[in-house]
Amino acid sequence: MLYRSVATVFKIAIASLLVGVVLSSLNVTAEQVLIDLGLTPDEILTWLNRGMTWAMPNILLGSIIIIPVWIIVYLFRPPRS
Repeated sequence: MLYRSVATVFKIAIASLLVGVVLSSLNVTAEQVLIDLGLTPDEILTWLNRGMTWAMPNILLGSIIIIPVWIIVYLFRPPRS
C-alpha cells in the first residue's frame, strides 16, 4: 500500500519534471501562466497562508479525537494470521 503511494508520488514528480522541461524550452514560465490566469505569485501565497491558518487548528482539534480512537481500535482488533 505504502509502496503504491510512494510510486504514484514519484511518477507525478517525474511527469511534472518532464512537462516543466518542455515548457521551459518553449520559454514559458510559471509567472507567465499565473498572469494569464489573472493571478500573481503573491496572491497564491496569500491563499495558501489563509488555507493553512484555517486548516491547522481544525486538524489539531480533530486529531485529539481521531488518534486515541484509532489506537483503541488498533489494540482491540483480532490478530492477523
